[in-house]
Amino acid sequence: MENLVVEATYPITFRQDDAQTLGKYLQGHHSVVLIGMKRVGISNFLRFFLNHKDIIPTYISRTDKHLFIPVDLSDLVEREIFPFWILTLKRISDTVAQSSLVDRKVKKEIEGLFLSSIQSKDLFLVIDNVRRSLRVIIQSGVYPTLFFLRFDRIKEVVTAEFFDNLQGLKDATHQKMSYVFTSYRGLDKLAPSVFTKSSLSMFSHDMYIKPVRQEDVRVVCKSYQKMYRQHLPLDVRSWLHEIVDGYIQYLQLGLILLRTKHIAIKSKEDLFSFVMNDEQINLQSEELWESFDPAEQGLLIKVVQGARISSEDKTAAKYLWDTGVLTEKAEKQIFFSPLFLYYVKQKIDKKVDQNGIEFTKKEHLLFQVLKEQQNQVCEREIIIERVWKEAESFGVSDWAIDRLVARVRGKLKRQGSEYEIQTIKTRGYKLVSSK
Repeated sequence: MENLVVEATYPITFRQDDAQTLGKYLQGHHSVVLIGMKRVGISNFLRFFLNHKDIIPTYISRTDKHLFIPVDLSDLVEREIFPFWILTLKRISDTVAQSSLVDRKVKKEIEGLFLSSIQSKDLFLVIDNVRRSLRVIIQSGVYPTLFFLRFDRIKEVVTAEFFDNLQGLKDATHQKMSYVFTSYRGLDKLAPSVFTKSSLSMFSHDMYIKPVRQEDVRVVCKSYQKMYRQHLPLDVRSWLHEIVDGYIQYLQLGLILLRTKHIAIKSKEDLFSFVMNDEQINLQSEELWESFDPAEQGLLIKVVQGARISSEDKTAAKYLWDTGVLTEKAEKQIFFSPLFLYYVKQKIDKKVDQNGIEFTKKEHLLFQVLKEQQNQVCEREIIIERVWKEAESFGVSDWAIDRLVARVRGKLKRQGSEYEIQTIKTRGYKLVSSK
């Protein structure tokens, strides 16, 4: 079957250092937590790693058989433990069914384990069937790796028992399986009472994913231009690469802007002004800013103001250097992208303001979608399809949806509107009228 994932066409040298490091961990059956700032490009890297035909022989092993099983937690409608394990078993069954590494008997057995699980609705049985499935795969001479993508989505519901189950699967497979978690924070930061530093020292390795190198930016840019038959002058491409500086979401949003809004770009300054004033770019910068804790935000402000950065500051905000938000050059702290630097400067100058009463373009789109379905639940998928149609293929975060809804809700109140937005947990939103 032809692989339609665009990242599968990247050169094998894409993010070479990251691929080598992750491959070495998986070769030894170690588990890894991929940590990076929000929307930096971890998903882009993993689509490459999971789908490129030469990854395993190049970075893991030319002789051993490895099976990658992606479990995207964005597919969870209910962020609860039982649906998590059902989804995991379903993805194991689906991946095995499509794989040429295991025989028909193994496929049939794992399919049966999944069907018995959804019929029983018993958590213990589901976890046991996950264990049995993994053991069957290993007994067939294949090493499985479970990729839990966007693991931070279930941080509120993880428990010590849940962690015990994760560890139990490793023990039951004699440490021959691996986990890869993706998150914008380490597991000990997501749920410190569950994932303690001492317990994680024997369970997983932290691996930080930073913005990509310029040669890799060119790879991503070229592939998306080809996919959308978009032609950009060489100088405009070069300016865009400098402005986004390795941050994949800025790059993708910038390409969308240039494809959908035809304006004359005569200089790098023209392009920067065009991109930095886009609502979606600003929303992305806001999401990134809100993901930092107060110590990290305070340090970023200090850097912009040229204040002295103490060793205590660096220790408290170590995450900023680990993830590449800041890079130290000649004793100066450099922001990863001029776009985010501009946003922080605007925060300091108090020019980032969503407290007016007039809707922005996206706020208006959201209000119209909700109004069309007034008194009915408007699913998140519908909101993404209608409000973020241009960026749907890149993914839209829960934060972006929730934040846009919060803005519209606040503006409706300040307008004295008859309408209000109700949150329908795990599903979406409903617009109702007080009249």
